[in-house]
Amino acid sequence: MPTFAGSPDALGGLDHPADNTTELLRLEERLPPLLSVIAGMVDLTGFFTLGNIFTAHVTGNLVVAAAAAVHGGPWNLAQALAIPVFMAAVAAAWLIARASSLRGPALTRLLLVIQFVLLLAVLAFGVGAAPSANPHGLMAGIAVMIAVCAMAFQYALLRLALPKAVSTAVMTGNLTNTVLSLMEMLSTQQPLLPVDRGRLKNSLRLLIGFLVGCAVAAAAISVLGDWAWSIPTLLAGFAIVVR
Repeated sequence: MPTFAGSPDALGGLDHPADNTTELLRLEERLPPLLSVIAGMVDLTGFFTLGNIFTAHVTGNLVVAAAAAVHGGPWNLAQALAIPVFMAAVAAAWLIARASSLRGPALTRLLLVIQFVLLLAVLAFGVGAAPSANPHGLMAGIAVMIAVCAMAFQYALLRLALPKAVSTAVMTGNLTNTVLSLMEMLSTQQPLLPVDRGRLKNSLRLLIGFLVGCAVAAAAISVLGDWAWSIPTLLAGFAIVVR
C-alpha cells in the first residue's frame, strides 16, 4: 500500500506536468512585480537604517568601497563583506535546490519561504537589538548580512525556478529594455530590434514596482522606524501564496 510520503502529490504534484506548467506561467507573470517591490523596500530600508549598504543592488557596495579606498575615506567592513556573503547565499540556494530535487512552482515556494524566514529574522533582530541606533556597529552589520542573504535567495529563485522571468535586481537593464522598446515602437523606420511589447510591459512593471517599494520604505522608516522591516516581511509572506 503506497504511503503519503512516497506519493508524487506530496512533492508538489509531479504527476501533473500540465498543471505545473500552468502554475509556472502564472508565477512568472505575477511574482516578479511583487518581488521588485520587496527588493526596493529592502534596499532602501537597509541603506538608510543599516549603514548605507545596498542589500539588493549588492554590486553598488563595490563602488562605495572602491571610492573609500581610493580617497582614503572610512572603511566599512560590512560593505566589503556584502559581496562574498551574497555569493555564499546564492551558492546555498543552489545546494538547497539540488538537495530538495524540486523544480518549478515547488522550488519557488521553498526559496520564497527561506526568503520570508530571513526577512523575519531581520525584523526580529531590528526590533529587538535596534541596530539602526548604531548603523555602523556590529549589530547593524549582522542585520544587513541577513538582509543580503534574503535578497540572494530572491534572485537565485528567479534563475533556478523561474528562468523566463525578468530580473527584479537589474534595474539598469530593465530601464534599457524600456527605453529601447519605446523607441522601436515609436519609430516608423525598419526596427533595429524585434519589438517585444511583453518585454516593455514587464520592464515597466518591475521599474514601477521597485520605485513604489522605495517610496513606501522611505515613508515607513520615518513613521515606523525599525518596524519598517515588517512591510517587506509581510509582502514576502504574501509572495509564498501567490497563484
